[in-house]
Amino acid sequence: MSIEVKVPTLGESVTEATVATWFKQPGDAVAADEMLCELETDKVTVEVPSPAAGTLGEIVANEGETVGVNALLATISEGEGAAPAPKPEKTEAEADSDDAPAGDPPADTGGEVIDVMVPALGESVSEATVATWFKSIGDTVEADEMLCELETDKVSVEVPSPGAGTLGEILAKEGETVAAGGKLAVLTSGSGASTAAPKSDTPAPQAAPADAGADVENAPSAKKLMAEKGLSADQVSGSGRDGRVMKEDVMKAATAAKASTPVAPAPAAAPRAPVAASDAAREERVKMTRLRQTIAKRLKDSQNTAAMLTTYNEVDMKAVMDLRNEYKDLFLKKHGVKLGFMSFFTKACVHALREVPEVNAEIDGTDVVYKNFVHMGIAAGTPQGLVVPVIRDADAMSFAEIEKAIAEKGAAARDGKLSMADMQGGTFTISNGGVYGSLMSSPILNPPQSGILGMHKIQDRPMVVGGEIVIRPMMYLALSYDHRIVDGKGAVTFLVRVKEALEDPRRLLMDL
Repeated sequence: MSIEVKVPTLGESVTEATVATWFKQPGDAVAADEMLCELETDKVTVEVPSPAAGTLGEIVANEGETVGVNALLATISEGEGAAPAPKPEKTEAEADSDDAPAGDPPADTGGEVIDVMVPALGESVSEATVATWFKSIGDTVEADEMLCELETDKVSVEVPSPGAGTLGEILAKEGETVAAGGKLAVLTSGSGASTAAPKSDTPAPQAAPADAGADVENAPSAKKLMAEKGLSADQVSGSGRDGRVMKEDVMKAATAAKASTPVAPAPAAAPRAPVAASDAAREERVKMTRLRQTIAKRLKDSQNTAAMLTTYNEVDMKAVMDLRNEYKDLFLKKHGVKLGFMSFFTKACVHALREVPEVNAEIDGTDVVYKNFVHMGIAAGTPQGLVVPVIRDADAMSFAEIEKAIAEKGAAARDGKLSMADMQGGTFTISNGGVYGSLMSSPILNPPQSGILGMHKIQDRPMVVGGEIVIRPMMYLALSYDHRIVDGKGAVTFLVRVKEALEDPRRLLMDL
């Protein structure tokens, strides 16, 4: 029987990958779940395991080729004795040892077993928590119907059904933590296809011992992880073919090194104040979600790492409000989206970032990385917590394109549909606390960015204009910046340029 090896799900926004390395060659014996090849996308490296034990037949996609999701990579021929149908010469006792239980009804033996796997969670995310199962064991599901929702420390990920059938077994229940690529559940289809590949009677081949003298190319994911963990190749024992170092080998070596290194005791958390018994009975203790834990950690890391400082100014919003009121109906009719304030602020920030590029830069070790583009992060509050979707190349967008992008990202954030790619790569962030009534605040940097602009509530205040006291719609602006890279002069200049552009929007047209 021939089994197809296909490209797994690569992530919500990733549709293709490049075949980086084949660990096996045609004719090689493979064990179930043994790594066959490694795929590289623009975000992550994905290892493809063998779906069954047998012999690698034909390699359809060679190294260097680009393949799409579900594309055929290779075929595997199951070894003798591994075929689902019992051989005539088998005894009754041998037949009972087959994978399918002897008591299964005939209808089940004609269905194909499909594994529901944890999808790719993003480059820096290795595990998730099962938040909700939408289906129960025995339920009938359609292809691409949502089975469950996973919660990572950054986004919520919905897992669709890889095929139509019946949910047979749930392996990871709600609240359990699962690793990327792990198995969540098992589906049984009613298509009449063969059952899931039974385990081969042949024991899985043992990993080849490492040969110190062999010139073996290590897995790309292993190289990357070694660089991140600060390990050299001679500190890691390879378990792959010909002693090739795999990703899991690096993880084991890093864990061993960490265990052997004496760890300084963490500072004790502040003790909780005594609570009366009558009050304790009225308290409710709820475990923090992974997203909330990550928000807390990143915000505290930002304070501990950056030399953060905030400068303030105020802006007269009359010109922007008058312009918006004059053209909002025509804008909506032509572009199909409302004209809001965020597009004006985004345009003003892009204009100011060109003059003060260090606010759009980041520190990498002892280097300063200047960005010749603007990926604008727009902070958004959701029921799950604060998220920052990114509007890519905002500096090349029109007002209408910016408003459409903000509306799409905002809707995705509220519905929990943001992917990892939607929140990565931002170079500057705008946070609008004014929608909640905030009059003034000091926003916290979103690392590794060096600047974040805080918008606030528009409030009528008496102002002196031309020697007379008039009522104007005023807004306080706050720029928090990393003083390690941005000097006070640059921060103040940036904020003044944003103020000037908003108080006279014509300056944006003339690039003044």
